[in-house]
Amino acid sequence: MASQNDPLSLSIIDIDQLEIIPPKIIAEPLTLNGWTHVLCNEEMPIFSNTALSIHDILNDDRKGAMELASVILQDPNLTVKLLKISNTPHYNPTRQKMVTVSRAIIMIGSDVIRELTLVCAFFESILSSINKQQANEEIAQAIHAAVHAKSIAMATNDKSPEEVFIATLLNHIGSISFWCFCGDQGERIQALINKDNFSPEEAEKKVLSFKLTDLGASLSKAWKLGCLVEESIKPKALSKDPRVGLVHLGYEITEALKEGTGSKKYEACVRKIEALTKLSKKVINEKLKNNTATAADIASQFGATDAAKILQRGLNQAIIVEEPPVINKKELQLHISQDITSILSDQFDINLLLETVLEGIHRGIGMDRTIFSLLVADKKSLKEKLSLGWRKEMYEQKIIFNISEIPHNLFFHALSGTQAFWAKPSDNIKLYGLQDISVIGKNECFMMPIFSNKIPIGLIYADRGLSDQPLTEEDFNAFKYFAQQTNIGLTLYRVQRS
Repeated sequence: MASQNDPLSLSIIDIDQLEIIPPKIIAEPLTLNGWTHVLCNEEMPIFSNTALSIHDILNDDRKGAMELASVILQDPNLTVKLLKISNTPHYNPTRQKMVTVSRAIIMIGSDVIRELTLVCAFFESILSSINKQQANEEIAQAIHAAVHAKSIAMATNDKSPEEVFIATLLNHIGSISFWCFCGDQGERIQALINKDNFSPEEAEKKVLSFKLTDLGASLSKAWKLGCLVEESIKPKALSKDPRVGLVHLGYEITEALKEGTGSKKYEACVRKIEALTKLSKKVINEKLKNNTATAADIASQFGATDAAKILQRGLNQAIIVEEPPVINKKELQLHISQDITSILSDQFDINLLLETVLEGIHRGIGMDRTIFSLLVADKKSLKEKLSLGWRKEMYEQKIIFNISEIPHNLFFHALSGTQAFWAKPSDNIKLYGLQDISVIGKNECFMMPIFSNKIPIGLIYADRGLSDQPLTEEDFNAFKYFAQQTNIGLTLYRVQRS
């Protein structure tokens, strides 16, 4: 049974006054540490936060799928991209539609979702309309190599081909990140390679005083990307993990294919694959050809359209650019409602129910901020247990709502009732205390008390305090439905545990 302290055991603008501010120009760093700092903190801070949050979750036995889902759901674009990729035949061969992150984690597994999240977040950080040719070449090669490496890993019955795929994809993370954000230094490197016949490593060393593989190792360490990623970036002689060989072989294949299938490099790669997999040369050649088409498709799915075009050149095929999916809220609400019904139909995980309910409110209704908070022991405040959309300096920071009986404030009022409450500053201004405004602002919001054995134990809160979009009666009805599922679930939970 759950403890008393933790009953759920849940882990308008006058245009003339506007000042036009030019975009911030970041000077190119002159050292390895300088490039690492700029990429982590100024060019790619969102990816840095995502990567480090995921690392912290993985290294805390008290955290799991609930916390992983929360990290993903903080970024709407990341959520949509992840679910889109999760529903492709590559990851979802059974074609069972997944509309929530929670469901994707259950069906695909938290390990694969974690790896996909890292890749989706990385591409979200680097892809833009101004990507340079060299950057797109690097991205195309990384995806191409990753598909080859995964294919070989599968043929050798590797314990986690997806881990090999991610390690290969992120192996050139230093080069990809540099070429996406560099300026004059990149031009000087290209000039040395094209005009003075320098090798890429020689040119990098002359201009930067370090190689881009060194930048990759530094970034991998700063972002705590994990064992196989970090191990594969080391010089070959320093790695003792045989799986690192699969990563490097993926890149050897892409280099060999540039020289053609009749080249000595290509034949050498085929012999290596033959020795590892015991497959025939005919089968290997066919797989390598098909892998290019697969890589182009995966690049497109990740939104790397220019990289996909590069990969398609060798296939003489046109790349189909997909339009971003339009989210139909009614349809999404229906699918999430069906997921909730399925969860409640048997012995269920209360954490999964809460994740799905909050995702239904947040994404299905289209709220900016959603949170489930529990009463603390002294009943004077509510502390965040799961939140979506809140702007916090650190993932670990918790949102605290004050409960004031004299005078009554929003949260005391909501917890004193049994039904959902639609608070409006125009009607309920006396309930908005200064402490409440400092946390949530002076916005319309929805609240619903959550009960266990008829005793209020927490609250679900949602608003559009970031976009200032109006709330509607239809939104309120949907909120009431989803929030009530939590109360139904807790009743069933108590019955099952009694």
